Amino acid sequence: MSDHTSKPAFFVPSPIQIRHPRLPSRVNARPHMTAMAPRRVLVTIGTGSEEIETAAAVDTLRRAGADVTLASVESSLEVNMSRGMSYKADILVADATPPYDAIALPGGMPGAERLRDSEKLTALLKDAASSGRIVAAVCASPAVVLASHGLLDGVDATCYPADGFVKQIVKKAEADVVVGKDGTFITGTGPGTAIKWALAIVEALYGKEKADKIASDMLVTRD
Repeated sequence: MSDHTSKPAFFVPSPIQIRHPRLPSRVNARPHMTAMAPRRVLVTIGTGSEEIETAAAVDTLRRAGADVTLASVESSLEVNMSRGMSYKADILVADATPPYDAIALPGGMPGAERLRDSEKLTALLKDAASSGRIVAAVCASPAVVLASHGLLDGVDATCYPADGFVKQIVKKAEADVVVGKDGTFITGTGPGTAIKWALAIVEALYGKEKADKIASDMLVTRD
């Protein structure tokens, strides 16, 4: 009898679902070998979150082998994004099960404000920061979310280069920095640099060699 199992069919649902096929169970694994569990990453979105930054985080981290969960701070899994696209999250933030090795916040407005106002997400971020786990944000979110909750005090950070956001960052990275890294905090400037921001998260989780390999596969030049 063949033990061949059919592969799942891939399709493009509506609304967009950022999904990734789960790895099959290790039924044929060699004895006495233990597979390393993938790093757990929570990517959060709300009404008005930025599409490119969200997709960059989810796609790049899954290429690295991370177990990425897309979570909505809204009461629904379906989220209307900043440019009119609709994404379907895996779970609600209310149902998130920490700890996560990293939490990543796309920007976009008013999406960043929706993330800022989520009590559950705020608690997750503060716990991650105090536990030395990775907290990453891009575009408006470093200022609107992290700085608003005092999480960037004493941290070199960058954000989208608009005066209203920049003035909220107390300790600013150099002006030409598009991805800021300070301790376990990783910040980025916007949609055009979102893949580099996501690769910085990969490097923090898996090392430079892995991040460089994925960058090469994606035809991205790292600084």
